Amino acid sequence: MLTRNCLLLFLWILVDEGSAFSSRPPLLPLGQSRKGREHARSSAGPMRNGANRFQRVKRGWVWNQFFVLEEYMGSDPQYVGKLHTDLDKGDSAVKYTLSGDGAGSIFTIDQTTGDIHALRSLDREEKPYYTLRAQAVDINTNRPLEPESEFVIKVQDINDNEPKFLEGPYRASVPEMSPVGTYVTQVTATDADDPTYGNSARVVYSILHGQPYFSVDPKTGVIKTALPNMDREVKEQYQVLIQAKDMGGQLGGLAGTTTVNITLSDVNDNPPRFSKSFFHLRVPESSAVGSAVGRIKAHDLDIGRNAEVEYTIVPGDGGNMFDITTNEHTQEGIIILKRGLDYESKKAYTFKVDATNAHLDPRFQSFGAFKDTATVKINVLDVDEPPVFNKPSYVMDVYEDTPVGTIIGAVTAQDLDAGSSPVRYSIDWKSDLDNYFDIDPVEGTISTNELLDRESIAQHNISIVATKLNSPVLTSRVAVTIHVLDINEFPPELANPYEAFVCENAKVGQPVSIQDNFVCVYVCVSY
Repeated sequence: MLTRNCLLLFLWILVDEGSAFSSRPPLLPLGQSRKGREHARSSAGPMRNGANRFQRVKRGWVWNQFFVLEEYMGSDPQYVGKLHTDLDKGDSAVKYTLSGDGAGSIFTIDQTTGDIHALRSLDREEKPYYTLRAQAVDINTNRPLEPESEFVIKVQDINDNEPKFLEGPYRASVPEMSPVGTYVTQVTATDADDPTYGNSARVVYSILHGQPYFSVDPKTGVIKTALPNMDREVKEQYQVLIQAKDMGGQLGGLAGTTTVNITLSDVNDNPPRFSKSFFHLRVPESSAVGSAVGRIKAHDLDIGRNAEVEYTIVPGDGGNMFDITTNEHTQEGIIILKRGLDYESKKAYTFKVDATNAHLDPRFQSFGAFKDTATVKINVLDVDEPPVFNKPSYVMDVYEDTPVGTIIGAVTAQDLDAGSSPVRYSIDWKSDLDNYFDIDPVEGTISTNELLDRESIAQHNISIVATKLNSPVLTSRVAVTIHVLDINEFPPELANPYEAFVCENAKVGQPVSIQDNFVCVYVCVSY
């Protein structure tokens, strides 16, 4: 023990000897003992006439920090500390002065006692410390008794600030069906208290509302999924309330909260489904080729790209007559007519349609086939149509000079509709302006109405109109070509006059010479 004390004393003397300061004793902070200072003075050697024999300079005093508690609410000024010099004998001959940050306005010093007080409440978050200078002067001469000393008054933190989320409320999204522990987002709270002093700024995160779906890391504020197979189609929006509490989360700590709005983003985990397995459509037989004749729809609980549906007609009854496309806006299947319909030929078509997802997610293919099938039956509706001729055109022959009223042929048209209306016939007057022909309106027989002359008109082209009796606006037309045939109505005539001569003894069968254009050819006749 003795050895240790001697060593400490030796080290103290070394430090004291190595310092360089005025021979005047410095200002002492509150609580600094004079005993150590007097011991240092006596160890320097005997005094001569009040002065050090060796006139060596002593070390300066290293000031410790003063502390003042922030947010002081007392009625009296808050006591900070006390300055004192060894030269102060208590006879009021020394005056203490203060300068620097807040001197006079925030801090005041009793010039006689050296007591320092804070005049108002301080906020560490506004200014954490103040640097001031103190000096002791002779009260009579105002001359400094020792060099000016600098010291710091530090504002000591109290837990007067709760954690704050500067970026809240937060918005985040995470894919539905994500495994437990999937990262969602991170929240951060800041605490304006001193992080180097106590636990006033040590923040711990916890989840107040949002369990059991999500969890938060107490240190980092990272939010993760806590429940498997969360389904967007069941619940899409979650509101999570996160708390940040200082003092390490201990009782009495201050807390702040923020809201995190979490959306489950869609994944393709649902196949399309028809609302019913059978669709019954009715289509008029007069529908144009290429027109839309019906719509069906398979609903997909997913959204956006994941809800896009492709439709296909299963090969069979309707494949040659119909096609199907997808409306990109409504995702409906539009059935298109590929060929003309005829109620009289076929009255109904039945086929199957597959609805499949356009963009499959391989993670969910194990759930089953991502398609659905429905049956479509299309009934062809009878439309009141014009009569139909049994031939696309007719050709008839008639001899010229045939007596008026002679029947030369007939046309036939019939109503193929279910009502089977009677048909009436007529000749389009524009095609027979001279009324050469007539037609029986009921039987459709065509007869002559004038004598025909092949040499005048060898061919007549007329148009026959067939009209439904119960619907006169429904008409159809057919072309009839009538050839006028020649009859032997004129004897032959020589184009020029001829003279013939024959010999009198000509034999039977002998050619006779003919004189043409008055050129005589003589034929000898022998007796």
